[in-house]
Amino acid sequence: MSRQGRRRKPANKVRQRVVIAAAAVAALGVGVGLWATADGGPGGSATSDVSADQPSPTGSFPLSQAPRTIPAVREHTPARGPGWRPESGHRVTVASPDLADEGRLVADELGLTYAGEKDDSRAGDVRLEIKAAKGAGPESYTMTVRDGRVTVTGPAEAGVFYGTRTLKQTVADGATAPEGVVKDEPAKPRRGFMLDIARKHFSADWIKDRVRELGDLKFNELGLHFSDDQAFRIESSSHPEVVSKDHLTKAEMKQIVDLAASRHITVVPEIDSPGHLGAVIAAHPDLQLRNAQGVPTRGAIDISNPKAAEIVDDLLDEYADLFPGSQWHLGADEYQALTVRDPQASYPQLAAAARKAYGPDGIVADLTTAWLNGRAAVVMAHDRTPRAWNDGFFRVTSVKPAPEIQVAYWTGKEIGARQPDEYLSAGRKVLNYNDEFLYYVLGEPQTFVYPTGERIYEQWTPRVLRGTEAVPARYDDQILGGSFAVWCDISGAQTEAQVADGIRLPLAATVQKLWDPGKPELSWADFKTLAGRVT
Repeated sequence: MSRQGRRRKPANKVRQRVVIAAAAVAALGVGVGLWATADGGPGGSATSDVSADQPSPTGSFPLSQAPRTIPAVREHTPARGPGWRPESGHRVTVASPDLADEGRLVADELGLTYAGEKDDSRAGDVRLEIKAAKGAGPESYTMTVRDGRVTVTGPAEAGVFYGTRTLKQTVADGATAPEGVVKDEPAKPRRGFMLDIARKHFSADWIKDRVRELGDLKFNELGLHFSDDQAFRIESSSHPEVVSKDHLTKAEMKQIVDLAASRHITVVPEIDSPGHLGAVIAAHPDLQLRNAQGVPTRGAIDISNPKAAEIVDDLLDEYADLFPGSQWHLGADEYQALTVRDPQASYPQLAAAARKAYGPDGIVADLTTAWLNGRAAVVMAHDRTPRAWNDGFFRVTSVKPAPEIQVAYWTGKEIGARQPDEYLSAGRKVLNYNDEFLYYVLGEPQTFVYPTGERIYEQWTPRVLRGTEAVPARYDDQILGGSFAVWCDISGAQTEAQVADGIRLPLAATVQKLWDPGKPELSWADFKTLAGRVT
């Protein structure tokens, strides 16, 4: 059963059980150092400096409170005891070499000694272990603070890493990790941040800083929109002619990908097509779509030209090695040929190609859907799961989008807009990019305003896919998660530093609702104060 449905035990009931257990132990004449857990069960061995006939100091401590972190932990079993705080000489040990990266990182962050694989146990130790648990997901973990030690376990490395993030936040600014047991896991498997580096060039160091920030907040995706009308921002060997002057080298990109992997973050690349390809068209003007009057269509590639697919597929194949993660964004939004009243009349070459491929009733939307399926086939051949913007899916077509393509739902404002229910009722898996809450658009063009963490925290959940209304709860399992997005429509409106500052609280609020979409326990004022301490 998911921990989402669990509730913390009321504190008064826990205290009552502890008092009853204490009375029973005292009647037997046994030192209370043998029971340190809140439910009266065994609390581990007593400390070496306490004799069996003297009371343990744990009895003098109040019952612990859950650690304060972002996102908040889902479950905490309180206990009595001094808790744990990092001190010089404390060690981090691991049970497996697979956890060496996690161990070294948390040791460095907390000023501890990384001791590697050890079987002994010392006072003050932080112990990391991979430990299977029935029904536990790979991102779940348990953090136990007891007897002056901390143990973090999880069924996979990702969960153990998240346990170390909880520990790091818990002891920030000299605080103490509270005695007791945290059991935690995310509600949603996809927790992302998407960055438009095509319209605005961001330095590699700035992106690395965001990766570190995302890792500490338990995000697990970094989306990079690196090709658009304005620029193409990553070095290419297959088509160097499309690359813009200001760009990231492959060496820089590999450093970002490797850093992200060390934080259990998947980098999700996006080469948007068949629209938003202005940078590619600038180097290959013969591929630009033109209407019936010969007027070029901004950013749109002519999908009736076989060479158009060749160049895009070359790039998809090339970058599969650079981005080894399991996810790929294909874009597919705002193809201008489908924003006019009569696409068949306005673009006769596309209409002719559609009829040739799909019979006399073939339409431009069929050809465009086939384009999406073709690009999906390329990335699926590299074992990637494709996603596309919701306005790249069309209602009335004889060609249907491949079932493997997930819907990145961002807007309900496009021509022929469909409610999220239409995708969900058809069985599609959906990711939430709701532009009402999660779009940080530089310069606030059109109707966009900078989103606030407070509004996300108090009004948004992953089920709020369009506008402000939530879809029915029966679709919850199909909503894989969501992503906060930075778009750089007016690229000079903010500096890198201003963007980082502007998204800090919205990112914290977004991950809180992806980790646990229920109503948060903290008020926004308290959450904001907490964010100032731990982020």
